[in-house]
Amino acid sequence: MKVAVTGAAGFVGTNLLNLLVEQGHQVTAIDRVRSEYAPTAGVTWVEGNVLDPTSMEQALEGAEVVYHLVAMITLKQNDDLAWRLNTEGVRITAEAALKVGVRRFVHCSSIHSFDQYNCGGFIDETTSRSVDPSLPVYDRSKWAGEIELRKVIDAGLDAVICNPTGVYGPVDHGPSRINGMLRDSARGRVPAVIEGGFDFVDVRDVVAGLTAAAEKGRTGENYLLTGQMLSMLEAFRIAARVAGRRGPLYAFPMKIIEAILPVAEPIASAFGSDVVSRAAMGSLIASPVVSGDKARTEIGYTSRPAAETIRDLVSFFVESGQLSR
Repeated sequence: MKVAVTGAAGFVGTNLLNLLVEQGHQVTAIDRVRSEYAPTAGVTWVEGNVLDPTSMEQALEGAEVVYHLVAMITLKQNDDLAWRLNTEGVRITAEAALKVGVRRFVHCSSIHSFDQYNCGGFIDETTSRSVDPSLPVYDRSKWAGEIELRKVIDAGLDAVICNPTGVYGPVDHGPSRINGMLRDSARGRVPAVIEGGFDFVDVRDVVAGLTAAAEKGRTGENYLLTGQMLSMLEAFRIAARVAGRRGPLYAFPMKIIEAILPVAEPIASAFGSDVVSRAAMGSLIASPVVSGDKARTEIGYTSRPAAETIRDLVSFFVESGQLSR
């Protein structure tokens, strides 16, 4: 089958290409750059601009299924480009898919389209969305992007939406923010962490969930792709232990972080850092439990234990030269 993947050179995109090629599909990989780590057989690379309708119509021509992965992840409170890519980019790509006759459109959104800060500690597909203007731009734009997609669904596009939680695991040559921190811990460089946790999901399970949604998902439905709830302290200690290093000894209490955040955030911002910010700390402060029941029931989604993912990630870092034993 002919499929197309936007954002194909990214972390999720590279792993999705690997799976699609394994499944025997002919893949059009759409991105501004070509990944040197992606498979070559069965993959045709084309440049595409998700803000240019003509560009996307040309790129998607002939595809039966489209996986839309393009997104700009940022911890800033406001960012015009992130807003445009995460909202207009979704609409333009979806409209192009409808125009060229794509059979199914799978949009990879995010857990951040749900309001993690006011969810009462639990999230499922019925949880309130990120509409509060005080929320970080990434959260607001991911929900707004889903709204834009639903307009095209109403016009006739057969589309489904997946919302992964915190994506990590191999293969990642970047690495991503989460994987990079776990690599630092595997190097023995993280003496302490912040209290709190998050639902972490293996990227390999995410891409399997995306393909399952393409096959079995109901039009217009959201599917949360979850993994395992894990504290930061536990995750970092596992990474260090697998690598034979000393892990973090202490987790700073969240009450301390919440108390200093109003003062620390503007100072960090003045020095060009977004690490100390509401966007960076908010999910850890909230630490919501996320339900993957709908995805498991309707599309047969499964996920692996966190210890397995972290073990595989550390092994990948060693094999790829990013970590020495």
